[in-house]
Amino acid sequence: MRSTPIPELSPGVTSGDYLNGFLWGTRQALYDNDRHSLTLTLPEVSPKTVGATLALFERAVGLYASLIRINAYHQPGVEAGKQAAAAILHLQQSLLAQLADGQSRTIEDIAAAIGQPAAVETLYGLARHLAANGRLAMVGNPARPQELRFYRA
Repeated sequence: MRSTPIPELSPGVTSGDYLNGFLWGTRQALYDNDRHSLTLTLPEVSPKTVGATLALFERAVGLYASLIRINAYHQPGVEAGKQAAAAILHLQQSLLAQLADGQSRTIEDIAAAIGQPAAVETLYGLARHLAANGRLAMVGNPARPQELRFYRA
């Protein structure tokens, strides 16, 4: 667990939660509009890896857009992403409420308990975010996500 508290912007919600909510909200908005998306996880977060990844995708998007003659920077789904982010933050609160008793649970158990069996992937992303920020504990092998258990310490 983290030794220093993370400041909350509103009760139980940090700036990192909002950013993570926007990530998962945008993914959901894209999915709802039959658009594909991809989440990339870097094995190391450093100025070099983040900078190289951003530069790669910036150039790939710009080049591809010019080839097919579209404006790559027109973003009609931004408002939909914001609305979906609000739903993600609500889902995160449900996740935390399920773990309030200190018992460990799998993501599938949590999804079933909150009546969101189709939200397993999103709940997993939320739980990993909360674990990385010391707000949940995670037990198990990350290479086997279906077996991971999460709890509030």
